[in-house]
Amino acid sequence: MLHFVYGMDRPGTGPLRMELLEKHWAYMDGYVKQLTARGPTLNEDRTEATGSIHIVELPDLAAARAFAFDEPNFQGGVYDPVLLLRYEDTLGGTMWQHASGAGEGFLLIGHATPGTLPPAAPAPARGTLARGELFSHEDGGWLGTVVLVEAPQVRAADVLPGRYDEVEIHPWQMGGRR
Repeated sequence: MLHFVYGMDRPGTGPLRMELLEKHWAYMDGYVKQLTARGPTLNEDRTEATGSIHIVELPDLAAARAFAFDEPNFQGGVYDPVLLLRYEDTLGGTMWQHASGAGEGFLLIGHATPGTLPPAAPAPARGTLARGELFSHEDGGWLGTVVLVEAPQVRAADVLPGRYDEVEIHPWQMGGRR
């Protein structure tokens, strides 16, 4: 079962994040075969991290909670809140299989009204690295769509066609050890 984990940085925790970087990477090294996508979200000028996303294959919600909440950045106080949802892949493969090598792009999250149905997955936009639907672990209801796209700029309508209550767009870059 795939899970989408988005830890959002608390304001002012950049130095703490840097202090915990090696612990974070060492922790993620233990999940490297289960990761479909990963990387930090960034501020507008891409100079500071604002959060971190992971799409990870784990057997159940208990394992996903352990992954999210035993993670050093969460334990150390960098992340608050953490979004943890079931992720249903509509693209296939991993971000590394789709990447061109630029390594920078955007995370888009389309939030939907609970109880609505997901739209049919469109053909992926150019540069799409990951695309999937988000579902509640509690009741299985559809909550929205996530797309990672490798591009110098992005328009939500090009990447997330359909009706969403809100669309978040975050600068993002591929993560992991260099």
